[in-house]
Amino acid sequence: MSGVPDLLLALLILVGLYMVSTSRLHACVRAGALQGIVLGMLPIALQWTHGIVPLSLHVVTLSVGAIAIKAVAIPRLLLRSIREAGVRREVEPMVSLHGSIVGAAALVGLAFWLGERMVLPFPVGSRLLVPAAISNVLLGFLIVVARRKAITQVVGYLALENGVFVFGLALAQEQPILVELSVLLDVLVCVFVMGIAIHHISRTFDHVDTDALASLRE
Repeated sequence: MSGVPDLLLALLILVGLYMVSTSRLHACVRAGALQGIVLGMLPIALQWTHGIVPLSLHVVTLSVGAIAIKAVAIPRLLLRSIREAGVRREVEPMVSLHGSIVGAAALVGLAFWLGERMVLPFPVGSRLLVPAAISNVLLGFLIVVARRKAITQVVGYLALENGVFVFGLALAQEQPILVELSVLLDVLVCVFVMGIAIHHISRTFDHVDTDALASLRE
């Protein structure tokens, strides 16, 4: 089982790169849902790697909560926002897709360089945990700043938060379960509010282009 966490973390990075490279909003949201599934499986894989059997209620609850919120609830809200807003693609991103891909590759390389130099004081079950966490934080930030559509920026925020979630898994045995669940609930509430805001912005201004919205004047 020692290779399973590495495989899941590598998949997490690849999905993050795909999110940066695609202009289709539906594909971007579904990629975020796939990241949610991977994140839900990761705590179980890490605990098995540590030889802890049977699984603790803490880890099972965290995994189920991550999948329910990150892979089901949030993607459904975002897909509904896409249908309500009537947008399909990121037509004119602030940074071109080719430039975003090059930047994403550089950020992943930076994440691995930083991961090699960040030594945790306890075993975490995978050498890729820290690089994968940093990669998702950086890739999420890149999506937020490089895209114009508010929906895509929400997906970027979620990818960034997924990286923070991976960092938190390093301390999963130390933190009370209410801490992780409160973080998941905060994310759900934030996306719910963002979905409502996107819907009303679309109805009022006929688009969700944040660059155009920034040019509004009283």
